Amino acid sequence: MNSSKILGPHDKPPLAQWIPLSFQHVFAMFGATILVPLLTGLSPSTALFTAGTGTLIYILITGAKVPAFLGSSFAFIPALIGIGEQYGAAYAMGGAICAGVFYCVVALIIKFTGKGWIDKALPPVVIGSVIVVIGMNLAPTAIKEAMYVGSSGAMQDYSLVYLSIAVVTLGIAIVATIFLKGFFNTISILIGLVGGYLFALVMGAVFPAYRVIDFSVVREAKWFALPFLQTDAAGKYFWLAPKFNFVASLTFVIVSLATICEHLGDTLTTSRVVGKDFLKDPGLHRTLVGDGLATAWAAVWGGPPNTTYGENIGVMAITKVYSVWVIGGAAVIAFVLSFCQKFGAVIRTIPGPVLGGVSMLLYGLIASSGLRTLVEEGVDYKDKRNLTISSVVMVIGIGGGILQFTVGSDFVFSLGGVALSTVVGIILNLIIPKTVE
Repeated sequence: MNSSKILGPHDKPPLAQWIPLSFQHVFAMFGATILVPLLTGLSPSTALFTAGTGTLIYILITGAKVPAFLGSSFAFIPALIGIGEQYGAAYAMGGAICAGVFYCVVALIIKFTGKGWIDKALPPVVIGSVIVVIGMNLAPTAIKEAMYVGSSGAMQDYSLVYLSIAVVTLGIAIVATIFLKGFFNTISILIGLVGGYLFALVMGAVFPAYRVIDFSVVREAKWFALPFLQTDAAGKYFWLAPKFNFVASLTFVIVSLATICEHLGDTLTTSRVVGKDFLKDPGLHRTLVGDGLATAWAAVWGGPPNTTYGENIGVMAITKVYSVWVIGGAAVIAFVLSFCQKFGAVIRTIPGPVLGGVSMLLYGLIASSGLRTLVEEGVDYKDKRNLTISSVVMVIGIGGGILQFTVGSDFVFSLGGVALSTVVGIILNLIIPKTVE
């Protein structure tokens, strides 16, 4: 167990601390969770609903042992768009259900064969390098949000106004993290978000030309709406019933190979941050089943497939609050708030540079956890084998390496970033012989 923890996985905080700690996790996951449906034409409210309920399913399946929040997966975006355009959104949902079932099949294999092969395939040099990649893979997103209008990354969209907001937000979060004590230290990320938001609000009020917060979306939103049902052009509710065909099912199963690798990486990262080996207890098979059922559940209701969130791992790393009760509280809050469109609209008004400022700290902490793994496990970089494996994994993962091929007539399957670097690390570790002294 991590001796420096404030709250362990089974610790239940007092209600007065519980609620703001849970809200902090809601804020951390919200932007990414609603972005996926916005990019794929699905409902953000549905995504919030399935993220909350999916996380509760995950907690149930893992025996309330793993503090992990599940939200919309970016890895499935190409499949959601490709299958949706070719066959319709209903078939994309059917494919996502098949992906969730495939998770469970892989978990069943692991249960009966054990995880010994994982220890052989994933020594500390691979684990540490992959965790570094997970954090650094998110870094460009933080920088784009912090410095560029619309997170485009194009130089013509570079904004000193955005940068100033991001710097103030980051500064507040750093000060709160280092200098505040007790409970206020544990909600340092939330303090950074609120502080950055207020700064952006005041800047817009004093200098209207620099206004970056638009409340029109809040005024237009309803107070109450059913998040688990879709709306047509006429505003009528309907259920996006899943449909199945071979191409859609195969496509999502193939993509899930990548997300299983990401799941493994996130579980390893969470284990490192918390100080417990979740691959042993409750076991990788349990975490995979939880993730798979949450993904299938989301698709039943027309939501994007779920995955464990690095953003929330970052929150735990900085706060040292690893309580499953806090994560469960965040899931319940997400569930309740999914029924209130106005709340979701308010959250969507958080400017990109505010999120970017906080993310610069959060994502860096994940990468730092990887470096800590390499140091604490005593990885010897005088060994050319370790040096080679780590070098290739990091370059492929951080540099944007990609493996791509066509599935069906026009859908392009892509395996890249964290997933590809994990696979490459495993392969190199298995084929490169131990260094001969």
